[in-house]
Amino acid sequence: MKDFIDPILVVVLLLNFVALGASRLRTLIQAVAVQGILLGFMIVMAHGSFMIWVALMAGATVALKGVVIPRMLFHAVREVVIRREVEPIVGFVASLFLGAVGTALALLFSKTLPIAHDHMSSLVVPASLSTVLTGFLILTTRSKAITQVVGYLILENGVFIFGLLLMEAIPFLVELGVLLDLFVAIFVMGIIIHKISREFSSVSTSMLSELKE
Repeated sequence: MKDFIDPILVVVLLLNFVALGASRLRTLIQAVAVQGILLGFMIVMAHGSFMIWVALMAGATVALKGVVIPRMLFHAVREVVIRREVEPIVGFVASLFLGAVGTALALLFSKTLPIAHDHMSSLVVPASLSTVLTGFLILTTRSKAITQVVGYLILENGVFIFGLLLMEAIPFLVELGVLLDLFVAIFVMGIIIHKISREFSSVSTSMLSELKE
């Protein structure tokens, strides 16, 4: 089963580039939803055996990352009537270039880490670093609050991938803790987005700088 981890991680990396180059919010949310589903399958493959707790963890990951949170984001998009990210701080082409450079550096840097020679796949470390970088880029260079939430999700996916290395040492607590933190964070962000959309005509974070005491 571990033979399928590398192909899945390649797809995850490709989805990072889809997210970096997407201006449509629906495409961005769909990309992170597919990533979440793939990470759920990776839990089973990384463990190497099909046990009850592994199946439960994988099912919870797929349900939360691939279904529940994306549906919440789709609902937020419908509520605020926004379809595209039109004013990014860094353009989409530049974001793709930075993402490509970051992925290349992650591949090179991962070879210098002692842990890189011990885990189940040669792509786990570079894929996790690249995904964290992708999430950070989207989180910091996009102006729409919903897009920034997606950036946070992608960043957390990168942390989740790296956490698979600790699965044998801490098989349950790491993933469960991350999922609970993620659910709370997205729930709070959903409330904030809904509140902003009711009080102001825009959910662009650049408009928040005009709020003065």
